[in-house]
Amino acid sequence: MSRKRAAPKRGLSGLVALFFFLGFGLLALKRGTLESAVPALALPAVILLASWLLPLLFPLDRLLLSLVSFLSGLGILVLYITDPSLALHQMAACGVGLAAMLCSASFVRLHSRRSGWAMILGVLGLTLLCLPVLFGKEMYGARNWLDIGALSFQPSEIVKPVLVFCLAAWMSERRILPCLLFSALCLLLLMLQKDLGTALLYFAVALLIWWMASGSLSVLAAGLLGGGAAAVWGYHHFAHVRRRVEIWIDPWKDYQNAGYQLVQSLVAIASGGLFGVGLGLGAPDSIPIHTSDFIFSAVCEQFGLIFGACVLSVYALLIWRSASVARAARYRFHGLLAMGSALFLGLQAFLIIGGVLKLIPLTGVTLPFVSYGGTSMVSSFCLLGLIQGVESLNREALDGDAHLAMLGT
Repeated sequence: MSRKRAAPKRGLSGLVALFFFLGFGLLALKRGTLESAVPALALPAVILLASWLLPLLFPLDRLLLSLVSFLSGLGILVLYITDPSLALHQMAACGVGLAAMLCSASFVRLHSRRSGWAMILGVLGLTLLCLPVLFGKEMYGARNWLDIGALSFQPSEIVKPVLVFCLAAWMSERRILPCLLFSALCLLLLMLQKDLGTALLYFAVALLIWWMASGSLSVLAAGLLGGGAAAVWGYHHFAHVRRRVEIWIDPWKDYQNAGYQLVQSLVAIASGGLFGVGLGLGAPDSIPIHTSDFIFSAVCEQFGLIFGACVLSVYALLIWRSASVARAARYRFHGLLAMGSALFLGLQAFLIIGGVLKLIPLTGVTLPFVSYGGTSMVSSFCLLGLIQGVESLNREALDGDAHLAMLGT
C-alpha cells in the first residue's frame, strides 16, 4: 500500500483515539477525580499502537483495525460509566482478542490450502458444543454456558470461526456430505442447549455460504423453508421462545415481568432523543443486561439516535470492506472464508440491534466488539483475523503481479 493511501487510514485511527481521549477526559472532569485519566491515556495509546504499529509488523488492513478499534473502545467507554471494573476486564479481553486475531490471520496464511485442518477443527468444534449439553449452566432459558473453575464461557462463541473455516474449506472443494453433516450436528447441539438465537445465526451463515458456493437459488429457497419450519417448531416446543415472541408483539402487556427489559430499553432510547442526554448522564443502570444484550440502548441514551445511526454505519462499512476483501480473493476458499466471517459479524449485529429496537424478537446474542464478554470479544477478533489473513494473501498476490509486470517490461 502506498503512503498516500495509508495516510487517510492513519488519520482515521487518530480521530478514533482522540474521540476516546476526550470522552474519558470529560468523565474525569465530571467526576472531579483523576481515575478516568488512566483509561483516557491508555485506551487511545492502545488504539494508535494497534492501528499504526501492528500493520508494520504484520500485513493487516488499517481500515478494518480502525473500525473495530472504534467499536471496542465504545463498549469500554459505556461500560466504564456504570462499572469501571467491567471496563478494565473488557480492555483485557480486547488485548487477548488482538492476539487471537494475529493467530487466526497467521493460521490462514500458513494453512490456507490444507483442508485436512477442517476435519480436525470440525471434531474439536463439535466436542466443544457437546460440553454445555452435558455439563452446561442454564441462563435465560438456554443451557449454553460452561464453568471451569473461575472461568465461565460460551463454547458456541469459540466455534463460530471454526464453522466458517470448515464450511469454506469443504464447499470450496464441493465436499457436500461433511459440510451438511457438520452443519446439522452444530444446529442439533445448539437446539439441545435451547440456544435458538445462536442456532439461528449458525443456520443463516451456513445457508448463505452454501448459496454463495453453489449459486443455486433452489438451495437458498429450500433452506429458508426448512428454517421457517424449524422456527415454528421451536415456538411450539420452547416456552422461552414463545415469551420472546409475545414480548416482541406487546412488551407493555407484561411490563413488570417478561417485558420489563425491552420496555426499559425503548424508554432509554427515546429519552436520549437525537443527540443524547450526555456522556455520564441518564440512567443506563435502569436497563437490564445493559452491559451485553442491551448495550446499544445505553449507547443511544448517552449519545443519541444520530450517533446510534453512525454506529450502524460503522458496522455497514466493516461488512463492506470485508466483502471487498472476499471479492479480491484469488482462491474460492479464501473468498468464502472472508465472506463467511463478514456474514457472522453483520448478521449478529443485525439480530441484536433489531431485537433492541423491537424490529424482530430478541435473540440474546451479543453486539460484536461492543458488548461485555470475553468469549464474545475473542470470537469476534478471531473472525476479523480470518478476514485479515485473506487480505494479507491478497496483497501478496498483488505484489507478485506487480513484480512480474516489472520483469516483463
